[in-house]
Amino acid sequence: MLASSRTIFRSSTSVLHVRCYSSASPLFGTERSSIQIEGVTYPSDDYTNASPTILSKLPYGLHKQPDHPLGIIRNLIESHFDKFTPVIPPSAIVSVRQNFDELGFADDHPGRAKSDSYYLNKDTVLRTHTSAHEIETFKRGLEKWLLSADVYRRDEIDSSHYPVFHQMEGASVWGPKALKDLPKENQALRDLIASNPSPLLLDDPTQPLDAVINPSQPEHDEETLQLLVDNLKLSLNSMILALFRSHTDQAGEPLQIRWINATFPWTAPSYEVEVMFEGKWLEILGCGVVKQDALVRSDVPEKVGWAFGLGLERLAMILFNIPDIRLFWTQDPRFAAQFASSRGITQFSPWSRYPSCNRDLSFWLPDESTSTEERLHENDVCDIFRDIAGDMVESVEKFDEFVHPKTGRRSLSYRVVYRSMERTLTNTEVSELHSKVNDALIAKFGITIR
Repeated sequence: MLASSRTIFRSSTSVLHVRCYSSASPLFGTERSSIQIEGVTYPSDDYTNASPTILSKLPYGLHKQPDHPLGIIRNLIESHFDKFTPVIPPSAIVSVRQNFDELGFADDHPGRAKSDSYYLNKDTVLRTHTSAHEIETFKRGLEKWLLSADVYRRDEIDSSHYPVFHQMEGASVWGPKALKDLPKENQALRDLIASNPSPLLLDDPTQPLDAVINPSQPEHDEETLQLLVDNLKLSLNSMILALFRSHTDQAGEPLQIRWINATFPWTAPSYEVEVMFEGKWLEILGCGVVKQDALVRSDVPEKVGWAFGLGLERLAMILFNIPDIRLFWTQDPRFAAQFASSRGITQFSPWSRYPSCNRDLSFWLPDESTSTEERLHENDVCDIFRDIAGDMVESVEKFDEFVHPKTGRRSLSYRVVYRSMERTLTNTEVSELHSKVNDALIAKFGITIR
């Protein structure tokens, strides 16, 4: 039995010890009998697909760093909702029950698939959303809270997607007595927005409430539902206005916010919120009235309320003008020096754009008789690139797919852009990386390079 160990450093105060015990190399996709993280051992099985590269991200906590763009956005939102309790769960490792079962995910929901989520084993997963902690947070008795966390999903490689990103989820609930004060709270929010020196231009075709287009819940009477929806919209409009204030002040134009009817598993009615930014409508967040069965499972069946969720990277890329999601992970001091919590939202200034090295990857897939579990998924390709080349891969894009008319074999072709954000890559090192990716795909999935 071989043992491989790696110690991953973020800083002198942030260390994660990961040990993979296996009868083979710990490279992604090979057999591992167990994974040990911070002294806890997780037995491996057929579900295990969290690679060392992904596990190395666990200690970073970018959203907890006050001078990082993600930390600045988090702190701005927490400061705006100053009556809400900030919550940061201690670990991204959660049970499948927390992440899926308690939230009503169907057994065949795509989010449960190994091609979409990172599993330590069949019972344990790296959380795919902050909602994995929703029920436990309600059970703590908190009525107004903001929960921030890093979340993990297998995804494509381009400038706006990364397998680790950061979400913030907020919720506010009221019991029967507190609900009587909601009209007064709503009026205070209206007054706050009206007094803001930055004008607001609101486009809200979701009013009046339409139970056909955006169904409500039978547990809510019409008056209660309207109070909740009004509070939700007023609260989030005021938050967005505060976040985008510097941009609207510079542009000298009113901030345009648009509400759209939507559908989400945990809220009804549900909405998406967009902001007009530099001539384009950009989706900012999703929200809605919390489904009552979620509150029943949280042991607060007598309460009603709303919740929202947003991506910190998406907001930060817009507000700080950061063009590539990989920059959030760079250790280059030229990035870190541009941001500080004391300066609030400032515009990112690129220091250089290094040349790219492009490579194509074309291969035949194995015989289609291969079991479904062993077939290559596009996210498998991306994970192998990440494991071997890390953030030196800027994008991986499939540009061709066809089936041979005689043999019936399927062929895939990808265009890969290698580009470092910190230095110029040489053709030699890129060729070596690309060759290692080829070898890994052959070893794991039995492809044939064309």
